[in-house]
Amino acid sequence: MTFGQPRNRLLLNCDMGESFGPWTMGRDEDVMPLVDLANIACGFHASDPVTMTRTVLLAKQAGVDIGAHPSYPDLQGFGRRSMQCSPLEIVALAHYQIGALAGIAKVHGMALSHVKPHGALYNDMMRHESVLRAVLEAVATYDASLPLMVLATADNEAVGTVADEFGVRLWFEAFADRAYDEQGFLVPRSVPGAVHNDPEVIVAQALSLATSGQVQTLEGKTLTLDATTLCVHGDNDDSVRSVRRIRDALDGWYQEN
Repeated sequence: MTFGQPRNRLLLNCDMGESFGPWTMGRDEDVMPLVDLANIACGFHASDPVTMTRTVLLAKQAGVDIGAHPSYPDLQGFGRRSMQCSPLEIVALAHYQIGALAGIAKVHGMALSHVKPHGALYNDMMRHESVLRAVLEAVATYDASLPLMVLATADNEAVGTVADEFGVRLWFEAFADRAYDEQGFLVPRSVPGAVHNDPEVIVAQALSLATSGQVQTLEGKTLTLDATTLCVHGDNDDSVRSVRRIRDALDGWYQEN
């Protein structure tokens, strides 16, 4: 299994560029300086060419690496609804979105550092090997040097073995504001308690994942995750404050250790 980044320091990643036309989503300008990686929407669940361009420029100004955040073609559902796409369709829609962002990035002297699927495509990839293989094929045939961001679970070996077949590096991702089940999968958003809203809980979970790799499941059990990056969100004032606290807490801990 090949990892794309050193595993002794969690990189903070955030989904960004999810506005669309006059509709604004997220606090990208406030969050960008606090993270290491920006996953930029590519037009299928959110974003548009101008939003993508603005987000790329924000990342460039802040010195943040950018990655493509492709999804199913589901603007109305924000990419959170599964779609019965064939492997060829998944490969094609991923190529289309990755290529769009890469083209905008190139114009502004930037290059993609990774790929992270969004929403239902991300969840389906982790649950169904056929979808995982299609996503891996898309990355491998577009640019095999791009790491693919996947969910860190209780057992990373199965996903890692498939990725090795395609020669694609993996970045395993944990979440600061989501609840986990006993297998290390994210609890569906439809389940009460699936999303943490208390800043104290979010910061504590982030620090625990960074320092010990451990997280408490929704059932109250301790789970160990081998992650390389931590996902944070900057959707509102509270979440921005949480990201700032996470950044400060992690920087302080790494300096001391």
